Amino acid sequence: MSPSAAIDHLVVAARTLAEGVAWCEQTLGVTPGPGGAHALFGTHNRLLRFDGAPQDPPAYLEIIAVDPAATPTRTAPRKRWFDLDDAVLRQHLADHGPQLIHWVARVPDLEASLRAWAALGLARGPAIAASRPTPVGLLQWRLSVRDDGQRLLDGCLPTLIEWGDTHPARGMAASGLRLDRLALQHPQHERLAQALAAIGLNGVAVTAGAPRLTATLDTPNGPRALHSYG
Repeated sequence: MSPSAAIDHLVVAARTLAEGVAWCEQTLGVTPGPGGAHALFGTHNRLLRFDGAPQDPPAYLEIIAVDPAATPTRTAPRKRWFDLDDAVLRQHLADHGPQLIHWVARVPDLEASLRAWAALGLARGPAIAASRPTPVGLLQWRLSVRDDGQRLLDGCLPTLIEWGDTHPARGMAASGLRLDRLALQHPQHERLAQALAAIGLNGVAVTAGAPRLTATLDTPNGPRALHSYG
């Protein structure tokens, strides 16, 4: 397997996109840039690039919410991605505000990565094609989404993505944000570490404990740690 698998983006979910923007401004000290709509899932987002050295793989922060004005073209009973149809998650976002819930790993060969996980007994979901319009043209990608929309391993097992010719972070403005560290904690830590190794992804800490994702960021507001709930 190619060693070029990498962190692609972190996923912060919000009850509404406006709440997500307000959270970002207050917590991180920066207004998120434009995103777009995902007709397949009836969601919309705002995006922030993680700054780094020119040779660093592109990565970004996504703030995502269900779009109340949209009906998913992905037909029932299939669910929205990232557990956004889950009643428990929706209630948590309503009660506690936006939260880091998941992450996405970029791979060079989506089918090969899915086969590697299937061999470990991990059904990450089929590869599907998705797209959204941007001012510079259509952004296209393929990613793994289960029909039930589940993230798996409490959000610690990443969704897998394979981009087309264009990566969205390449066109984003500098944000003043830097991702210093992503750490995963889970009772099935050995299985999780094995899954990341199987796709050639290095540099993500995996330890035993109650389920939790922790992203450590440098921001205009100083160091910040984003946690998932467990």
